[in-house]
Amino acid sequence: MSAPPSLELTVGVRLREAHLTIAAAESCTGGLILKRLTDIPGSSTYVLGGVVSYANSVKERVLGVESGVLVREGAVSEPVARQMAEGVRRLLGADVALSVTGIAGPGGGTAEKPVGLTYIGLSAPEGTWVRRFVWTGDRTENRRLSADAAFRLVLDYLEGQL
Repeated sequence: MSAPPSLELTVGVRLREAHLTIAAAESCTGGLILKRLTDIPGSSTYVLGGVVSYANSVKERVLGVESGVLVREGAVSEPVARQMAEGVRRLLGADVALSVTGIAGPGGGTAEKPVGLTYIGLSAPEGTWVRRFVWTGDRTENRRLSADAAFRLVLDYLEGQL
C-alpha cells in the first residue's frame, strides 16, 4: 500500500486541472510553501512566485499592506493576512494567492498573541478568506503545520467549500 500523495502534490494536480496559477506571500513560513510547491516537477505551469515579507516594511512597500493596519492590529492579524494575500495576487497576477503571518516561536509571543498564533489567507477572484490557528509545536512544526493548513485552504477553495 503506497502513501497518499502529499498536500502540495494534490494542490498542484488540482491547480493544473483547473488551469489556475498560484502565488504566495509568506512571513513566518519563510518560503516553505513555495519551496514545497516547487519541489514538484512541472510546478512551473502553475506557480508564479511569491514574496517572503518577514519585515513590516516589505509588507507595506511590496505587498501594499496599510501601515495603519500594521500599527493598529499588528503584523500577526487577520487584516494583515487578508491584505498580504490580496497584495501578492495583484502584484504577480495570480489566479489564487496565499498568505501566512504568524509567531512560529520559540519567542515573540504575548498573552494576546501566543507563540503558534497564525493567520492564513487566500485571495481569489471570488473573494478573500482568512483562517486563524494556534499551533503548539516547536518552530519547525509550527511552520510545517502552517504550510499544510495553507494547502488545505487552497483545496477547500478548489472544491468550492469556501
